[in-house]
Amino acid sequence: MTNIGTRIFRFSTDDIPEKDRIAYWREHYGQVMLRVDLEPARDRAFEAHGRALSLPGLQVMEGSSTPARISRRGQYLADGNDDIMLAINRSGSAVFESVGRVQSLREGDAIILSGREAATFHRTSLGSSVTLLVPRTLLESTLVSVEDAIMRPIPADQGALRLLSDYTTWLLNAGGSVDPQLLNLSIRHVHDLLALTAGPSADFAETARTRGLRAARLKLAKSYVVAHSHRRDITIATIAASLSVTPRYVQRLFEADGTTFSEFLNGQRLARAHRLLCEPGSSHVAISTIAYDIGFGDLSYFNRCFRRQYGRTPREVRGDGAR
Repeated sequence: MTNIGTRIFRFSTDDIPEKDRIAYWREHYGQVMLRVDLEPARDRAFEAHGRALSLPGLQVMEGSSTPARISRRGQYLADGNDDIMLAINRSGSAVFESVGRVQSLREGDAIILSGREAATFHRTSLGSSVTLLVPRTLLESTLVSVEDAIMRPIPADQGALRLLSDYTTWLLNAGGSVDPQLLNLSIRHVHDLLALTAGPSADFAETARTRGLRAARLKLAKSYVVAHSHRRDITIATIAASLSVTPRYVQRLFEADGTTFSEFLNGQRLARAHRLLCEPGSSHVAISTIAYDIGFGDLSYFNRCFRRQYGRTPREVRGDGAR
């Protein structure tokens, strides 16, 4: 197991001899970290890979494994843990048992469990899942009924669930580098999205939609821009399509954040240009090449935007060796 940025932990059986994998997993993860029993399928070697992010009021775990049965029963229930858990079946097939019910999940489906109830998770094929754990008290004031939500399947096509799944992936990818203030906001957004996914109370529904859905969609929209800013064909319509919303909705997201799509896109492109110009080996690359590579189609417009942003021309930033 490795510690990434003091927040994210990774685990892989690839680092453990095959004969020791099951015992090691049971001792270090089953008994200590997860408080569960593990019974792998006997017809193949046990493999598991995962990463976890632990934050105040939120734990996010992503994992994949060969077929296995994971149970939380008996002695483990005496630990007093009553966290609420949302399990999202990312791939493969999975069966959950708890409170006298059995539910099979297809890819993308999710289900809610209670830490104080005996439960079994049976991964019947090679697959992966994402699990979120939050204190029960944080959800009791936001849900119509926590008890009614337990063991109720949530279909993969539910909008809030899809957004929550994408948002938690972003958190796992960026959690080790995000500053504490933004992480605190992200935790609140996850709580809001979880409440919307499970079924919010009437009083909380509008708050969650406004605060949670919009914040998460803005975060994902910005992430899309950052990842695709070099493409000259990126438009507000392509972002809207990736989020399954209208272009006008995306415009309002940026406007509510005090900017516009074009301003944010140009800011990302200019920041990338500035980084490239400051690299020691950039002197042989023409300014026009850098401008086109980062997504600008007009060199004069790039120069004007750059000077307005940084108070200096690209040549001045790079130094006397610029062309």
